[in-house]
Parts: sequence; structure tokens; C-alpha cells
Amino acid sequence: MIEPQAPARPAAPPWPGPARLPVRPGTGRFLVLACVFVCAACGLVYELELVAFASYLIGDSVTQASVVLSVMVFAMGIGSLAAKRLRWHAAAGFGAIEIVLALVGGCSAMALYAVFAWTGGWGGVWAEGPRCLLVAFSLAIGLLVGAEVPLLMELIQRIRRQDAGGAVADLFAADYVGALVGGLAFPFLLLPFLGQLTGALLTGSVNVVAGGALVLGLFRRDLTRRARWTLLLVGLTVLGVLAAAAALADEFERAARHAVYGKDVRVAVQTGVQEVVLAGGTRGRPLDLFLDGRLRVGGRDERRYHEALVRPATTGPHARVLILGGGDGLAAREVLRRPGVRRVDVVELDAGLVRLARTDPGLSALNGHVYDDPRVHVTTADALTWLRAAPPVGYDVVIADLPDPGITASTKLYSQEFYGLARRVLAADGRLVVHAGPVAARPRVFWTVAATLRASGFGSSPYRVLGRDPGFPAGPDRSAGAPRAPHDWGFLLAAPGGTAPPLRLDPRGPRPHTLTPRELAADASAARRTRIGGLPASTLVHPRY
Repeated sequence: MIEPQAPARPAAPPWPGPARLPVRPGTGRFLVLACVFVCAACGLVYELELVAFASYLIGDSVTQASVVLSVMVFAMGIGSLAAKRLRWHAAAGFGAIEIVLALVGGCSAMALYAVFAWTGGWGGVWAEGPRCLLVAFSLAIGLLVGAEVPLLMELIQRIRRQDAGGAVADLFAADYVGALVGGLAFPFLLLPFLGQLTGALLTGSVNVVAGGALVLGLFRRDLTRRARWTLLLVGLTVLGVLAAAAALADEFERAARHAVYGKDVRVAVQTGVQEVVLAGGTRGRPLDLFLDGRLRVGGRDERRYHEALVRPATTGPHARVLILGGGDGLAAREVLRRPGVRRVDVVELDAGLVRLARTDPGLSALNGHVYDDPRVHVTTADALTWLRAAPPVGYDVVIADLPDPGITASTKLYSQEFYGLARRVLAADGRLVVHAGPVAARPRVFWTVAATLRASGFGSSPYRVLGRDPGFPAGPDRSAGAPRAPHDWGFLLAAPGGTAPPLRLDPRGPRPHTLTPRELAADASAARRTRIGGLPASTLVHPRY
């Protein structure tokens, strides 16, 4: 009896055999690993550039980093699987992948910024399109980076066949060290010295040169004449596109900045902490101050915001005042309008912003040249870190003039631990005032700040102030991602103990330009009507915003 036989499997394609190298195998192996190193560094720069751009332009850095990184890692796995089909043409496939990766990764920052600038930002009707573009770039770069590894493994094995474990160890060692170098180069070299646009374009140029040199130099005998010329011409074309884009990057950035911030942009600097842009402030135009794309000071309602922040808190003892944030000097201007102020300490993270507040004609005129006043003392430090080391000096007033709590980087400055430290430096009858975001647009965030203050041992009085400017580009709450500006600012006036401090204006002080006691009482009543009870406090390990 003849037993049936299983159908024969198709034979695997034969191994192409050792590569015909122009150098010794040891040298060739070193050159491949050097290329792995360079490609890994470039890949991580692309990844960090997408995370940084998403964080700057969209906000909520934790969410944006999670989206970009998870999509890229997923795509790298898919790219590795797809690259199995190219193993028998590893040299040509690797060269093509590096050319495409250099073009996509190098131009990604410019493309994202162009969409941000000329489609009205990341909010409103355009919200989904730019976010989809971010995901598309993450997916494309991840696919291409993932496809590199199997092809590079094949090229290493073609130089000298060895056990799989040893080859993987060599490849991953070069890959991880390259990723380390790229990860350190981005924040310490590329971003501060070249900026995101030119830095990404330069990375793409390095990528295409490294990939092209390896394939056309070391593995040129594995390629047909047509493949060599095709890779060379396409690679040179991509290199030319990246070089032209780099040459036009400054002009492009100016045009995009005008599209984002308007035609009155006078100053745009990267301070090392954030991007600071000043628009207007001369010839009677109102000054707008943008920090990382968010309007920190803007419109004709600037004084209304700062009077609402400072005046209720300084009704009572105010000889010693601490301002956390407020490097623009505008909160200090309002404090110094009150008689009896002996010392104002400003703790600001960004020394570049303070420098502009001292020297820029528009901003220094707006803040009344407060930094020339001998009563004002500036410390460059993170507010939370400074409070941890600060002695219990007994400030009469602490003013938290900080970015909106909805911004991820600011959540620690609205935590129970932060307010506990602020309570240590307050006098027994001192007051703390907190800007807590717009009440109408984000009541849950506002009342979470109130719950956090209560958990820290403060009683608080809520109030809000409406804007009067028809355009009303609200202060610290206006972000590049918002489809429109919020219509109010929310504040909490707090005092140690469980009793809420009285909310009033001192009739003996200078008359406010924009606030009246009747308006303040009405605004406090309007804020209380939005109350949301039962919210948990926000902490460093469990942020609630």
C-alpha cells in the first residue's frame, strides 16, 4: 500500500552568497555597523521632533508623546515584517528606504508647521486634519525605520555568515548607541542651535548620505547598472530638495510666523525654555506675548486680567509679595501700584523672558519698567523647586501667575504638594491667589483647583472676570489648539485655614482701571453658580487636569 505524500513546500530562494566587497570583510562589517549607528540616531531625531512639535503646537505633551511613540513602535513592527520580501534585494531595498525616510523625516517638521500656520491652527474645523497628519508621519517614519533592521541584518550576514545571536547582538548594540547619540543631540545641539526645521532637514541629509554611501560604495557590485544610477539620481534629488528647503527655512519660518501671529511680529526667540514671540506694542498697537504658541498677554484686556489677579489679593497686608511666574513683569506692575509694598520677589523659570521684559521697548513700557525698581528681586528657578528650598519667610501675598492648569507641563504647579509648599512661605494672615483657567469653558478644571487648595489646608473664594475686548484673546488660557478664545478668566483667592477670605477691593488704594466692587461681587456669584462638588484633589503622582 502506497501512503499518500504531503505536498512539497516551495523551496526557499537560495542564499545570494557572500557579497563582493571592495574592502576586507572586517572593514565592511565595521562600515555596516557604522551605518546602523547613524540611521538609529536619525530615526530617534525624527521621533523626538514629532513629539516636540506635537507638544508645542497641540499641547498636552503626555498625550501627544504617547500617540507618536505608540504609533511609531507599532509601525516599526509592521515595517520589519514587510521588509522580509526585500531580503533577496537587501542592498537596493535598503538604499530606497533610506532615500524615502530622509525625504519624509526631513520634511515632516516643515509640513506640520505649514499645516498649523495656514489652516487656522489645530482647533475648530481643521482639528482632525492636522492630527491625522501627525499620525500619518508617525506611521510612515515607523514603517521605514522598522524596515531598516532586517535589511541591515541581511547585509551583515552577507559580509560574513555568523550565528544569529551574535549578529543580532552586534546590530542592536550599534542601533541602541546610535539612538542614545540621536536622543542627546536633539535637545542639546539640533534644537538650540538649528531649530526644529533646519535640524530635521539636516538629519534627513545625513540619513540619505549615510545610506547612499553604504549601498553605492560598499555593495555597488550587488546592484545592476540601472539600479546604481537610479539610486544615485534619486538620492541626489532628495538631497537637493532638503538643501533647498534648509536654505529657505528662515524665510518660510517668518512667513509661517506671520500667518500664526499676525503681521506685527517684532521678536521671535527660542530662550531654551520656550519660544517667545512679541507682536505689536509699538505705534499704539496692543502688545501680544506668545509663549510656545499660547497667548500669554494679549489684547486690550491685559490690564483687566492682571488687576483681577492682583487687586483682591493685596487688599490687606501686602508689604512682602511673592510672584510665582509672571516673568513679563505685568503682575509686579500691579503690585507696585499699591502703597506700602516693601519687597517683591519674582520666581520665573525663563531668564530669557525676564531679559525681554527688561529690554524690549514695548514690553518694558507695558510693565512700567518694574525691573528697574530696587524693591523687585528676580530668581530664575522652577517654582516648585524654589518653594521646596525656601525658608518660611512669611509673605503677605503669594501670586501664582502661572500657565493654564490644562497644559501638561503646568499640572505640578496646581498640585496639592505645590500648594502645601506655598502655604509654608505665607504669613498666618497671608493670602494666595491662583489663576485657575476659564470657568465657563472648563469648570471641572477650575473646581479641581479649588478642591486641591482645600485639601492643602486653604479656604478659597472663587471669582471670574469677563473680557471686554470684542476680540478677547484671553491671557494664559488662549492656546494654539483652542478653536476660539475663552470668554472669562477664573481665579481663586485663598487663605490658610478652612475659612474663605473676604473678596473685596481696598477703597484706600489706587483706583482700578477696569474693576469695580459691584462687578467683582457679581463675578464671584457667577463663578459660584458653576460649582462642581465631590472632585478629588490633584497630586504629583495623580494629576487630575
